[in-house]
Amino acid sequence: MNNLQTMKNKPPSSLKILFADYEEELQEIMKDELPCMGHEVTVCPDGATAIAALDVNTYDCILVDLDMPGMSGLDVIERCKAVSPDTEAIVLTGKSSLESAVKALRFGAFDYLTKPCKLVALEALLQRVADKRELTNKYRAVKRRLEHVEGGTRLLGESTLMQRVRAMIDKVAPTNATVLIQGETGVGKELVARSLHEKSLRHEGPFVAINCGALPESLIESELFGHRKGAFTGADEQRQGLFEMAQGGTVFLDEIAELPKAMQAKLLRVLEDGEVRRVGDSDSFQVDVRVVCATHRNLKQMVDDGDFRQDLMYRVNAIEIHTPPLRDRTEDIAELSQHLCRRFAASPHNGAQCVSPRAIERLQAYDWPGNVRELANVLEHASIFCEQFPITADDLPPQFRAQLASGNVARSRGPISLKDLELQAIHEAIERHNGSKPLAAKELGISLKTLYNRLNQELTSSKSA
Repeated sequence: MNNLQTMKNKPPSSLKILFADYEEELQEIMKDELPCMGHEVTVCPDGATAIAALDVNTYDCILVDLDMPGMSGLDVIERCKAVSPDTEAIVLTGKSSLESAVKALRFGAFDYLTKPCKLVALEALLQRVADKRELTNKYRAVKRRLEHVEGGTRLLGESTLMQRVRAMIDKVAPTNATVLIQGETGVGKELVARSLHEKSLRHEGPFVAINCGALPESLIESELFGHRKGAFTGADEQRQGLFEMAQGGTVFLDEIAELPKAMQAKLLRVLEDGEVRRVGDSDSFQVDVRVVCATHRNLKQMVDDGDFRQDLMYRVNAIEIHTPPLRDRTEDIAELSQHLCRRFAASPHNGAQCVSPRAIERLQAYDWPGNVRELANVLEHASIFCEQFPITADDLPPQFRAQLASGNVARSRGPISLKDLELQAIHEAIERHNGSKPLAAKELGISLKTLYNRLNQELTSSKSA
């Protein structure tokens, strides 16, 4: 190799590198030159030593000779990818055959250099590795922030209905079947779609979502399939459609029932042959995407009414997942409320209760026509205006409290007993004193022992019920 020349560009970000080559002279060069480039290096004389190092340390990049005696560079790469899939591999070899290069790339190598190579070429290659690592870290950071804001793709709730939904997702996700998600507005159909994508074999590909009912009819085709320059007035440049953007991933068509009949025919063609044609283009091209659709409407009824194509209905609902309304799984409201409230809180609560038991009881008495979306709105309002956490029943929005007070939304409970009224007074007093039972007992004019006895009786009766 040539001596390293002074580089005009700034050095790449520091990498932790494992170098493996049987040539002693090359080992010494790398011990000196890689640190000069700003990297930390571990030098190994053979493949077995390199594999042993991989079993105890993690590296950003490995530089391996392809033709080492004993364990080859390919053996080292295979082991590296098994224990640390994010580690990049660069192969150095004295054989400049295309067959060797292809073999290395098939084993997951990042790139391939033929010995002797210039150190400036190696430095440029390491810069590419560092750039890729930086982009990967940024992507993961953005993904974590989005999951914090959106709550990730984890479907909350331990009700029987939600357990069935999760079981269905686990069964269907690994396949390429088109899925139709049905459910009322606000139940979380997009969350189900994202969960399908995250658990699928396409999870590393893009997830592209579009609300079919939110686009003007004149723009839907261009949004879905793209257009070529000059295809229509205002088409000043060629544009990719959402199907093309989702290559290798998942397209989520929300509110598919709102698609005009003309677009239904074009979507059917895409689902049947996997070909997309941009607006204004005469040639089609193949796309590899999985299609997940959602609607709150009854497609079969729409077919009977002539508003939806029957052949498209059969295409989009190869698998059907029904997302239950919140009123049918009120036992999940407590977990959902605590989770949503932590998202809205200005500071983390480290697992502490964000919503009081009495407020949860009020929330469970409501019918939730807007489902989880409405619950999120109510809790966001309460988290903004409450004096401190946990949110109490008095912190719920005024309109919501007025409905509860009037009994318009209360579930049928029958006549309330004196015992229930007593317990209600105890819980409300505890809330007023931010969980302090001694202060609540003092306000109510009862002993602390009596207060605990009433609470224990309530707990015992609820367990035996």
